[in-house]
Amino acid sequence: MHEYDLSNAHWRSSSYSNGDGGNCVEVADTPDLVPVRDSKLGADSPVLRFPTDTWTHFLGLLK
Repeated sequence: MHEYDLSNAHWRSSSYSNGDGGNCVEVADTPDLVPVRDSKLGADSPVLRFPTDTWTHFLGLLK
């Protein structure tokens, strides 16, 4: 899997987030993967990286 510099990534929270940053994840888009982090920790959060097709499948299961 590729390593990406995520220092300038545009992170977004779920539209279901209540806006105070609690209990939510943030995701950013890159060409080959979807990085995911804990919104409470922001830039200090460890980042999980999922292949795009795996993330899409996961979201489909949630629906």
